[in-house]
Amino acid sequence: MTSLALFRGRTAVPLGLVAGLPLMLVAACVLTALYEPRFLRAANLMNVLRNASFLSVISAGQMMVMIVGGFDISVGAVVALTSVGTATALVFLAGWGLSGIGLLVLGCLAGLVPALLVGLCNGLLVSVGRISPFMVTIGTMSIASGLAAHFTGGSPIYGLPPFFLETLGNGRLAGVPGVVFFAAAVVLALWYLQCQSRGGRYFNAVGGNEKAARQTGIDTRTYICAAYVISALLAGLTGILLTARVGSGEATLGANLMLQSISVAVIAGVSLKGGVGKVQNIVLSSLFLSVLSNAMSLARIDSKYHVIVFGVVVLIAVWAEARGTRAEGSDA
Repeated sequence: MTSLALFRGRTAVPLGLVAGLPLMLVAACVLTALYEPRFLRAANLMNVLRNASFLSVISAGQMMVMIVGGFDISVGAVVALTSVGTATALVFLAGWGLSGIGLLVLGCLAGLVPALLVGLCNGLLVSVGRISPFMVTIGTMSIASGLAAHFTGGSPIYGLPPFFLETLGNGRLAGVPGVVFFAAAVVLALWYLQCQSRGGRYFNAVGGNEKAARQTGIDTRTYICAAYVISALLAGLTGILLTARVGSGEATLGANLMLQSISVAVIAGVSLKGGVGKVQNIVLSSLFLSVLSNAMSLARIDSKYHVIVFGVVVLIAVWAEARGTRAEGSDA
């Protein structure tokens, strides 16, 4: 029996919630539009789409880690460290007279180096060191946050090249923010990995039953490590895009994205026990939370209550998964 056949029977547990995501999204849009017509303004819709794009990119990485049975608590700190690293590199390179595409590419690559190192550290300690993902990523979160604060000295890094800001921060194509196309590229790449490649299915196999996957010849350590690297790099990409959006490198950027990325993944039906998760559901979940947040902002609800509402939604999603797991167990 092949390794893929061993895990073919495993399905997403919170089926009702995931199946209802499109309906929930449509209902949220309709109710918000009826309550506040400003929701349908083009500028507001583009803002919702932009925020959903940031969430989709970082949550897609979180999904990969959760699929192999872990969590990545460090993604928010990676966003901040990448922001600081990218801003520092761009200012330095611009000072040496570099400009245009060369400046953009080199600056972004330099900013992604810290993200890659954090991802490798997380992946190796979890896969080879067999240390708890929770403890490992809390440790790297603390280190990344401390480094970001150290390099900025508590002050944002300004003076970023206009080309960087105009291209990644304010760039549009056919009236659609550029970040939407970056997010679409990430989603398509992960969809291809998950649905069209054997390696993508191995991620689910490792998360579904690591011991069985190892016995069938899958190099489980490689896939676990790869998941953490993908998560860190996508968090780094989010940091670059957010830096271009806010116009500065900030050590506090992405402070709430760790919780939001896990929330998106849970609502999207990514199993807390590993082995289950689809990137297309991540997109729907990101759009739903972005519409919900926008609706509360339009209704002038204080931002501190947004977190409470998100928490309630996440608890409902976790309850749905737990109930689905019990039902699955009773049918077995």
